[in-house]
Amino acid sequence: MGRSPLWTSIRDQISAEIARGHYAPGDRLPTEAQLADRFGVNRHTVRRALADLAAAGTVHARRGAGVYVRHRPTAYPLGRRVRFHQNLLAAGRVPEKRILMLDTRAADAEEAAALALPPGAAVHVYEGLSLADGAPIALFRSVFPADRLPGMLAALRAHPSVTAALGAQGVADYTRATTEITAKPATPTLAAQLQLPAGAAILRTVAVNVDAEGRPVEFGRSWFAGERVALTLGPEGL
Repeated sequence: MGRSPLWTSIRDQISAEIARGHYAPGDRLPTEAQLADRFGVNRHTVRRALADLAAAGTVHARRGAGVYVRHRPTAYPLGRRVRFHQNLLAAGRVPEKRILMLDTRAADAEEAAALALPPGAAVHVYEGLSLADGAPIALFRSVFPADRLPGMLAALRAHPSVTAALGAQGVADYTRATTEITAKPATPTLAAQLQLPAGAAILRTVAVNVDAEGRPVEFGRSWFAGERVALTLGPEGL
């Protein structure tokens, strides 16, 4: 039996260190030069090991930025009752939401139509970042009818959960009426917010949520990091 190529030993060593948590999802690995010095080999050998790890989906390279440990895709079911916090806890992840903007303004034509409002009606807007285990997985924008939900922004400031805020406004339950999913490349701004390379795959969802009487209470858009989220359709459908 011949000896295995040296690069396979380096690949296996790095893979084992990732599995043991020495490098967490989203972490950058040492540079090729640093790894070459560590293992006493040339950079070509290190490059071959990293290429094999990339082919296996363990790491990915960002041009000009280095090689990073891939995030394990988070299973995110899309059904009639989509709840961010519950979804991530069920997937074994730690959920977090960061508020980026809370504002009240006039609705644009698409928002007004989705919420069954007259043109230019006042709406509350909530923009934020959804994270799993500290890594950003989605940017979102939720729009609510201001006249019906006057205290929505105050409720969101107290707790960034849409479900909790709607509950505080008297909406005890809501369900998803429609969902549209589109694949798009990330713009530079969106890529920066989600900590992705420009042009990375994005899954955009556009949805309308309604109360128990079928009245629209939320028009939402979300931009999911394609490499970090696996959108699935639940048995209850959309």
